[in-house]
Amino acid sequence: MKAGRPSFLLAAAVLSLGACGQPPEAPAEARSAIVPSQTSRAGPGATLAASDGAGLGLVRSGHPMNLPRAAHAASLLADGEVLVTGGFGNADSSYTETAELFDPVSGQFELTGSLSVPRCCHSSTLLEDGRVLVAGGFNGQYLDDAEIYDPATGIFTPTGRLTTPRMDHVAVRLDDGQVLLVGGVGPGWTFLASAELYDPSTGLFTPTGAMAVARESMTATRLLDGRVLIAGGHRGRHSQIVIYDSAEVYEPVRGAFAATGSMNVRRHKHDAVLLPDGRVLISGGSDETDDRNAYASTEMYDPTTGAFAVGPDMPSVRYKHIGTSLAMSDGRILLAGGAEEAVMYDPTRDTFRVVPGRMGTASLSRLFSTATRLNDGRALITGGYGIGQDMTDGTWMYVP
Repeated sequence: MKAGRPSFLLAAAVLSLGACGQPPEAPAEARSAIVPSQTSRAGPGATLAASDGAGLGLVRSGHPMNLPRAAHAASLLADGEVLVTGGFGNADSSYTETAELFDPVSGQFELTGSLSVPRCCHSSTLLEDGRVLVAGGFNGQYLDDAEIYDPATGIFTPTGRLTTPRMDHVAVRLDDGQVLLVGGVGPGWTFLASAELYDPSTGLFTPTGAMAVARESMTATRLLDGRVLIAGGHRGRHSQIVIYDSAEVYEPVRGAFAATGSMNVRRHKHDAVLLPDGRVLISGGSDETDDRNAYASTEMYDPTTGAFAVGPDMPSVRYKHIGTSLAMSDGRILLAGGAEEAVMYDPTRDTFRVVPGRMGTASLSRLFSTATRLNDGRALITGGYGIGQDMTDGTWMYVP
């Protein structure tokens, strides 16, 4: 392996990636004999309608991307195309500067302009004017550079530099059009509590208030009132890892974070999505044992009370799926990453159901994939890997 590169252990297949570069926690031979513990199994609320696919649509294979990718990023453009950027995926775990566009009419991928540098574990945020901010990441170095993709030209152009290099951070566009970037990991594998704002009108990054604790592998969800919920995550590595049940809320008016209620379970590498009624669905994740104890559990955050309540269990465990839970036009939530199957959550019934169709053969598949809801109601799932599976150029389409 090359110096300065995270310890992605690759043989015939990827064994286990941590939070985009965290070394594996157990060797493959040990993992092959692992049976999920009781906390990983679906509860009774998840099995009531798990096998009934009526009215759920289906997931089917799509045209492949131009190269395999994991820990990449995807953004829906104003014209309905999807921009896919960076990631890693070659046999030597090298990073790529390539980007490609998905055409929802033809179903094909076509290469577009390249990033200025290879990067994975970066953020990709659609701006109000239709351009896309690609920021930070890792390519053997922790990156503080950012660039703007202009769909009109198909070209990436450098913009201001981050106040600190960061990868595995979260990024959210605020109501005023600025982009909030939070936490992640910096040089020397330093876990970051800092946050910063990108102003598209000036092209500059400026510091804003910091979190109470440093976090990686957390989620960020913009609430209906414009605040941003940061939930869970971890700091530290191996025996020093600390996984949080705590959460914080960023208040744009004050430019500061405030404490809020704690989750019922410590979790990282989970996902979060805003529900139509303003609550936030937190799903899956894991504890210190990573894929050996991935969760089927969920919980709900109520911004009016600041409290988390236990939600129904999913039909199967799911983790490393941040950004792959999608709010559909009918109010239901599609969970498309972190497992071989997609599931649909119905807030009116508070139940999960399995969507017909598979995206892998391992129980934990589509790790570090992307999912993007298209304007016509379909959803595009790209890349990722699975336990015992190489990173893939494969794509899948959820069809209502």
